[in-house]
Amino acid sequence: MDSTMTVSELERGLEKVASQNKKQHTNSDTWLLVGLGNPGDKYATTRHNVGRMVIGEVLDRQVPAARLSTHKKTNTDIAEVNIAGRKVVLAQPRTYMNVSGGPVQQLAAFFKIPAENIIVAYDDLEGDPGAVKLRQSGGDKGHNGLKSITKSLGTKDYWRLSCGIGRPPGRMDPAAYVLKPFPKSEAADVAIMCADAADEVERLLAQG
Repeated sequence: MDSTMTVSELERGLEKVASQNKKQHTNSDTWLLVGLGNPGDKYATTRHNVGRMVIGEVLDRQVPAARLSTHKKTNTDIAEVNIAGRKVVLAQPRTYMNVSGGPVQQLAAFFKIPAENIIVAYDDLEGDPGAVKLRQSGGDKGHNGLKSITKSLGTKDYWRLSCGIGRPPGRMDPAAYVLKPFPKSEAADVAIMCADAADEVERLLAQG
């Protein structure tokens, strides 16, 4: 039997072993749902914190309602819950939006969650107000939170749960717009959007 092996065959063999080792060191049954935003009461009701509001909706749906607690090793607030029969870690980074990647990567490593089991809820300037879309992989649309996560994870292959907030009126700076609170007149619409986002998560996890 010929024991020689071409370089390409050797590379394919090494890739297969690496893939198998990665699967052995990840927990494909556990999911991570991250709600992006900025910490503190000052930002709690701003457009940029829609991702965190989605986490609040998911927490409220638990019976009894779940609560977040600080996970010091990853600088996040988390809750471990069950959705559609699957273990899900709900998380809000305790860092500011633009450096969300570090805590997300640390959470994924701590709980051994692969990128394809990570869902990130965020505010989408390009989305129509109230529109919710769930997609796997793709670009960051200029969103600094997504940029940070993609860089830290080293991959784009995670789920994005976009919550549309629309473009700012007139010539308002988008950076200023996302840091403004939702007006009270939009409270009901925001609640519906968060509920729709939570529904999308439940559908995805139910499909497996």
